[in-house]
Amino acid sequence: MSPWWNEYAGDIIWVGVGLTVLIAYQIALAWCVRRNPRCTIQSVNRQARTLWVQHIMEEPSLRILAVQTLRNSTMAATFFASTAVILVIGVLNLSSEADKLAESWHTLNGIGSHHPGLRAAKFMVLLADFLVAFFSFAMSVRLYNHVGFQISLPPSSRPPGVSPEHVAKHLNRAGAFYSVGMRSYYLAVPLVFWLFGPHLMAVASLVLVAALYFIDRIAPDAAED
Repeated sequence: MSPWWNEYAGDIIWVGVGLTVLIAYQIALAWCVRRNPRCTIQSVNRQARTLWVQHIMEEPSLRILAVQTLRNSTMAATFFASTAVILVIGVLNLSSEADKLAESWHTLNGIGSHHPGLRAAKFMVLLADFLVAFFSFAMSVRLYNHVGFQISLPPSSRPPGVSPEHVAKHLNRAGAFYSVGMRSYYLAVPLVFWLFGPHLMAVASLVLVAALYFIDRIAPDAAED
């Protein structure tokens, strides 16, 4: 075997296992939604948001409720976007101290590489993950603001492009970006464990998929109604 493989085999195998588990779960989730559009909480929320927009725009008296609901969603997305920026700064600061912490981090890393270049790559992946979270939540805030203006227009003042279907599409896009941001936060868990060893990353991925299964799924009786 080549020296390159001996150095990185542990990380390639175990990180590959972790990524395979995470990707397989997302494929299974997409397949479930394809079979039954109401088998996950995300798909049910998409339908609920569409119906909610139609109901709000048909009842002018509910505009205050709509603005309050969108304000709560905007505040939540803003909080997570701000947290992502703080985490990005934290990762950058931590990477500058990596050489001092490397010995303690590798205490449990018996099968992974200790090469400084790989350690830098780990920080880059973690940094990219938090940047994706920031971008997703920022886009979610942007779309929530657009929906706030569009949904409160009286029927007589709406331009042709502002229909319940159009507004619901914007709201569902905001929800999709919010979901991507949360998924990025979840993904940070196995990435952090990767700093301590690739086998820990694989175990964390399995635990994360088990947790996501209970977070994403809908009760069978509710999904079949």
